[in-house]
Amino acid sequence: MGTLHYGAPSVGFPIDDRALAHLELVIVAKLRRREGFAFAVTDDAGIRQAVWLSDAATLRFEYDGPMPDINRQWLQELADAANAPAGLKILPEPEKSSR
Repeated sequence: MGTLHYGAPSVGFPIDDRALAHLELVIVAKLRRREGFAFAVTDDAGIRQAVWLSDAATLRFEYDGPMPDINRQWLQELADAANAPAGLKILPEPEKSSR
C-alpha cells in the first residue's frame, strides 16, 4: 500500500501501489502541462475526499514496493477521467487485452 502525500503540511491518501503508479503518470503529465484538475479518493468506509491539483501543489508519491508494470489501457482510462469535468478518480483496472 502506497501513499499520495498532498499539500504542506501533507495529508496522506493511502492507495494501492499499482493504482498509485498509474495515477502518478497521469497526474505528472497533466501538471507538466500546467493543467489543474480535481482528484477524488473514496476510502474503504465510503468517505469521499476531493482535492484540486495544480502545478502549485506539493505532491509526493510513496511506494511500499518497486514500480509495477503499467497497463496502458488503464492509464488511458485514468487520463480520460482526469480530462472529464468530474476529474480524476481511481477506476477499476481493466484486464489487459491480448493483441
